[in-house]
Formats: sequence, C-alpha cells, structure tokens
Amino acid sequence: MVWKLHKTVVLVGMMGAGKTAVGKALATILGVPFLDSDAEIVSAANMSIAEIFERDGEPFFRARESEVIARLLEGTPCVLSTGGGAFLAERNRQLISQKGISICLQASLDLLWSRVRHKDTRPLLQTPDPYATLQSLYNARSGIYALADISVQADATYSIEDMGQQVAQVLRQRPDVLECKDDA
Repeated sequence: MVWKLHKTVVLVGMMGAGKTAVGKALATILGVPFLDSDAEIVSAANMSIAEIFERDGEPFFRARESEVIARLLEGTPCVLSTGGGAFLAERNRQLISQKGISICLQASLDLLWSRVRHKDTRPLLQTPDPYATLQSLYNARSGIYALADISVQADATYSIEDMGQQVAQVLRQRPDVLECKDDA
C-alpha cells in the first residue's frame, strides 16, 4: 500500500516508551521521513543532551527544544519523535495540535524502568534513587500525556515492529492524517 501523510505524526510519552525506535519503524511502514527532535538538538549544539543540561540548564534546553519542534513541524509531514518532556510545555502542545497529531506511547512504569535503568543518557535520572525519580515523573506527567490526540498502549511482548504496526493501525482510522493512495 502507498500512504499519504497529511500531518506530521508526533510521538510523545515518557522516556523509555519507545518514541525513537517505534518512530523509525512507523516511518518505514508509512514510507515517510523520520525525525527526532532530541537528535536535531544534539546535532545543532554538537553536544549531548546531558551536556546541555549540565552546561546550560533545563530551561535553556526546553527553549531550544520548542524552537526545533516548531521548525520541524513546518516541514514535509513525517514521523517526529520528541523528548519525554517536550509535550509538557503548553506552547509545544499547541504547535503540535495546530500542525500535526500527537500520539502518546503509553507504557507501564515497570516496562519503562526495564528500558531505562541501565542507561546513563537520561539526565533527569541522575539522582540517588532513579527509580523513585522515574516514578515521580511518571505520576506527574501522566495527566499531561493524556491530552495527546491518540494513545497507544505498549506491551512488553511487542517487538518494535509490532508497536509500529499498532500505531499505523490507529492512524489508518484517521483519513485526515493518513490516506491510502492505492490505485487498485
């Protein structure tokens, strides 16, 4: 099948929810470009997100993040993965709502922990008790992520490809976002 994407699909959710991995799989399924707002920031700054947080602080990072998301939403419709905190800012939610469609990848706290606990690339988890920090973030952010246009529940048994197919299946029910262009 050939698909025409009318709006950028913006993946939001907690760190470890699979936004980047699932985003790449979804972009392949739909035959559209994949972009990652965090990767764009790292490329522009020529330093890691952890280094940006350490050098310039979270408010500086969040301002750059909003600028990058606004720029990426102006481009050709694609699949866009955002950082876990991006959707928390009302200005980002408004931009995403105006120019794209937000899809929250939801995952249980245990699944998220299993995915992030061995990574040192998560600046917000560089605390004495990273599990408690993740739990606190999860509890604080869940209500905001619930504002996404669509939510898709992750399952520990799903492969990345399975999750990409789950998201694609939901999008197929939204002809304002995704249209089948088969000539058959």
